[in-house]
Order: sequence, then C-alpha cells, then structure tokens
Amino acid sequence: MFSPQTIALIQATVPLLKTRGEDITRHFYGIMLSEHPELKAFFNEAHQAQGTQARALAGAVLAYASHIDRLEALAPALPRIVQKHVSLGVQPEHYPIVGACLLRAIREVLGDVATDDILAAWGEAYGSLARLLIDAEEAVYARTAAQPGGWRGERTLRVLRKVHESELITSFYLVPADDEPLAPFIAGQYLTLVLDIDGQTIRRNYSLSDAPQQPWYRISVKREAGGTVSNWLHDRVEPGALLQVQPPAGEFTLDTHARRPLLLVTGGVGITPAMAMLEATAASGRPIRFIHAARHGGAHAFRERVDELAQAHENVEAVYIYDEPRDGDNPHAVGRVDRELLARQMPDDRDVDLYLLGPRPFMQAVYNHGLALGVPAAQLRYEFFGPTEDLQAA
Repeated sequence: MFSPQTIALIQATVPLLKTRGEDITRHFYGIMLSEHPELKAFFNEAHQAQGTQARALAGAVLAYASHIDRLEALAPALPRIVQKHVSLGVQPEHYPIVGACLLRAIREVLGDVATDDILAAWGEAYGSLARLLIDAEEAVYARTAAQPGGWRGERTLRVLRKVHESELITSFYLVPADDEPLAPFIAGQYLTLVLDIDGQTIRRNYSLSDAPQQPWYRISVKREAGGTVSNWLHDRVEPGALLQVQPPAGEFTLDTHARRPLLLVTGGVGITPAMAMLEATAASGRPIRFIHAARHGGAHAFRERVDELAQAHENVEAVYIYDEPRDGDNPHAVGRVDRELLARQMPDDRDVDLYLLGPRPFMQAVYNHGLALGVPAAQLRYEFFGPTEDLQAA
C-alpha cells in the first residue's frame, strides 16, 4: 500500500510514539476541541478529563505505526472503530480536521524531530486510513437506512415509559414519534442519544437492554455522581419527552449460532447489554449461566426478570454476588467474582463463550480469571463503555 520510504519513515517514529504518544494525543485534543468546538459533542468530557481518550488514541496510533507494513493484522480492530464512528454520526468532512490537528500536534510536540518528510509520510498514512474508514462507514450508514424501519442520522423517539430498575438504574422505553416501525438490532448493540442540555449538544451511547423485536427500544441508565447526561435523564426526562436518536450500532453482539455454554458475567450497570443477550437466547435451549455482581440488593437491577427467565427455562441459571449485602438480600455468594466461583459455572473442558461487562477493574479480573482457567482468548468477549483499554495484565 505504501512506498518503502513511507514505511521506513513511519516505523522510525515508533520509539517516539512509545514515549511521547500520550503527549501528542493530549495536545491533539487540546488543539482540535479549542479550535473546532463543534466537535466537542462527539467526545465525552469525563473521558477527556480522565485521560482515557488520549491514552486510547495514543495506543491506536502506535499500533498503526507498528503495523504499517502489515496492516492486515489490524483488521479485527476496524469494525469497532467503524461502528463507534457510525453511532456518533461521524461524517467525511470531519476527517480533514482530525488529520490537520494530528499532524500539527506531532510537529509541535516532537519539534525538529518531526521533519517535513516524516510529516508527509504521516499525512499519507492518515489519508489512506481516513479513506478506508469513510468508505466502510458509508456502507454501514447506507445498509442501516435501507433496512425496514431503518434511518440515517437522527430520528425523533418518544419516551413511552420510565421505570426504576434499582436505586441507581432507570429504564427508558423509546418508540418512534412518527409511529413508523423501528429498525431491528442485535443483542449487545447500543443507541446514541443526541441531546441539547442547557444549550450544549452532547452525544451519549447507551446499551439496548431489552429483547430485540420489541415495538420499542429500551435503554437503562445508571445515575452517575456528577454525570451531566445521566442526571439530566433521571431528573428531567419523563414519559412523552422527545429525544433525538441515532440508529442502533455496535459490534459487541451475541453470537446466536454458537451452541457451546454461555456465561454472561456482569458487574453493576454492565448488566444492561447482557439483559438483551439473555432475552434473545433464553428460549434457545443453550446452557446459560447469568452471573451478576452488585454492591447489594438495592443496586441490583433486573433481578426479578432474570429469576423469571430462569424459572421458565431449565437451561438458564442465575448466580448473584454482593459485596455488601443488606438484610434479606439473599445473594448466592458474598464478595467478588473470583476464579473458583467461575470455575464452578464452567464445564471441565472450559469450552464456553464468556461475555463480560462492568467496571474496568471487574472486567480485568474476570478476563484474567477466564484465561487462567483455560477459556480460549477468542471466546472471551467484552465491551467498554468508553475508550477501549487492554484488559490483560502485563
């Protein structure tokens, strides 16, 4: 794809990206969001403040540079990037802005080391990746709009019901304001709300938490301390409210064709996409263990519904673990999801599909327990509610 000179110049920057990558990406975001405030809506301010956005981008840039001579190795990562961009409504005209700001950040952070030749090589490499992503994203936009009930861009949905699932999590049932059908989705996908809060446009992804093929979409939102959007939804959005919504997106989806045992292991609000997966597969006869960790019963959403599905389907078994149980909570275990507990839910050959969702420390622990128990890495699936990070301990 690239000339030997371009490949050599990009590869020469790899050592610098390892040591200065986050400096470059932090500077990049500072430039872009200050000079192009219209793009702020595409980024979560909390992720910016915590540095996770800059860290994730630095990792992606380093991976691209490290594999510039064998980009096929990065192909598995592209669907997630494409789906995330599509969910937010990223458009072709955004790419030149990003490219210009990135090249400027490289020059300003690295100084004289970033020669004209190196910047030209990075401009070529970025342009090639941009064209690839633009084409892939257009294909998804077109395919989504063409399906029954599909659309492109924003669509107005009305809040049909608002249901408190726990002390922290509230569900919102959304139906089309135009009374036309809704596009189908795959369990594990999410919606993007495009909100105007006090004059500021904000985009947020929320997992679809009910079964596919319902006449509504359901999202279930945890109230976060200091969370602009979650508190606004909890406090100010009531039945009848109209919301602007992007079509369902996301590549973290349930493989409905697999027949091996399924472990859905969730912590806290990570239960939301797992509920859609459970609803979609409970009646399949496939062995399912639904393992959920919560602080206590008051923080545990959907317990009655999971119990109902377990009672109705012999193949479904629920296991609840509470950190700090209250009187009358009756969890199956107290403490954390540890290796021994997971081992008891698996067959001896460890041939299972293990989907894990929750806070990063929770997912890191479960992921490494799964590897230690012998679950193939390809059968360990997870999704981040934010910038992707590596789960495997160094």
